[in-house]
Amino acid sequence: MLRIFGWSIGVTIVSLGVAFVYGGWSAFALCLILGILEVSLSFDNAVVNATVLQRMSDFWQRMFLTVGVIIAVFGMRLVFPLLIVGITADLGPIEALNLAMEKGDPEVPGTYGYLLNEAHPQIAAFGGMFLLMLFLGFIFEEREITWLSWLEKPLAKIGKLDQLSVVIAGIALVLTAELLAEDPAIVMVSGVLGMITYIAVNGLGTLFENAGVADEPEEGAATRAGGPTEVARATGKAAFFLFLYLEVLDASFSFDGVVGAFAITSDPIIIALGLGFIGAMFVRSITVYLVRKGTLAEYVYLEHGAHWAIGALSVILLVSIGVHISEIVTGLVGVAFIGAAFVSSIMRNRRHADEDHLIHVG
Repeated sequence: MLRIFGWSIGVTIVSLGVAFVYGGWSAFALCLILGILEVSLSFDNAVVNATVLQRMSDFWQRMFLTVGVIIAVFGMRLVFPLLIVGITADLGPIEALNLAMEKGDPEVPGTYGYLLNEAHPQIAAFGGMFLLMLFLGFIFEEREITWLSWLEKPLAKIGKLDQLSVVIAGIALVLTAELLAEDPAIVMVSGVLGMITYIAVNGLGTLFENAGVADEPEEGAATRAGGPTEVARATGKAAFFLFLYLEVLDASFSFDGVVGAFAITSDPIIIALGLGFIGAMFVRSITVYLVRKGTLAEYVYLEHGAHWAIGALSVILLVSIGVHISEIVTGLVGVAFIGAAFVSSIMRNRRHADEDHLIHVG
């Protein structure tokens, strides 16, 4: 545990110390709150990351856990907001940074936080549609193990209809744009880009994976429940596109946290420390823990719970285009699905253990 979470704990202590030096106890408290917010919002992200990471070779796992985390910390939590503000306000990178450092009230037009909030419909449409496609792709696929069997099995049957995910996602996007958006055209374009990004990155990864770009299983390799052998993992182009898929996935999960952070503080330094250094590092550690400890194989419903949480998050993002939804609600929904799936997994394991005991006794 210390080896896996040691870096995250160390980075948290340093980040809180920097926040205190930077702005006193107020900055310390805000940094801590943002870190907790990011972890609560991104736990389902860690579960999904772990399911994909298990399919990658050791080299590409290390790439994601090093280079990928750098991109997550600096790219999504620091550079991305600056980029969005620069594009929407027609500002250069330096001008956007200077505007961010002014720490103006996000309720005042022209400030950094205000401009980022103004870009929320485009951000939510892109992220919401990407996550919705991911969720639909999961629930419309037949699986040996189901969690909410009364619902997942019928959905898997109708999922045999070709391109059903695209049809449903397209309908959801049109309804969102027409009913909730002040500017339907911008929401439509952003949402379509989210769908295209998912289809392209996921499709290319699947293409190269199916083409056999993977390691040969080592002798005696154990098969992971519901997936490939532990060592028959993607390398080369297959792993590269899985890496890109994880980066886009992390970006989609980050949208609500980054935008929501401005409801707490508009200071980019505090946001970078809380969301980036504390939040992203703990998400990385949770991902590593899930992979190294084989938690997903032991608690088989966690993956299902994470995807249902993703479905809920996608709906929340789309609805938030026209209706403000508290980040607390977003975080609690994800935690509720993951918690329910975890409890269900424990009950399943106990039930199977009892059955095995009866068979052994008999």
